[in-house]
Amino acid sequence: MKAKRLGLLIVMVGISTFACAGQDTRTTPTSQSAAAPSPVDPLAAVKDHYAGKCVACHGERGEGAQVKLEDITLQVPTLREGHAVTHTDEQLVKQILDGGEGMPAFKDKLSTKEATELVQYIRREFQGK
Repeated sequence: MKAKRLGLLIVMVGISTFACAGQDTRTTPTSQSAAAPSPVDPLAAVKDHYAGKCVACHGERGEGAQVKLEDITLQVPTLREGHAVTHTDEQLVKQILDGGEGMPAFKDKLSTKEATELVQYIRREFQGK
């Protein structure tokens, strides 16, 4: 009977040793911080606004194009050069919100903050600013 108990004890010790061998039981000192989270693109959400409200006319790359809306054909300007580059941020926000020169107004669809973020996105993505 003692031999059975001894054998069982050896098997149990072996199993627990094997089971714990793959586990890291060390603790991390509190002075070490966890890995820093990857930086979040502050304009990531703006991509959705651009895709939903701007791409149809200005294109995925902001190149502009000739666009037919209803029965009207418009030459949509590029966002990469010309007025889009020389206008101030405030002028572009006003253009987005109030529309004009064939562009529809987006003041009922975008807040001033969202329009400002769109301008920042355009500056970064299409103008390298």
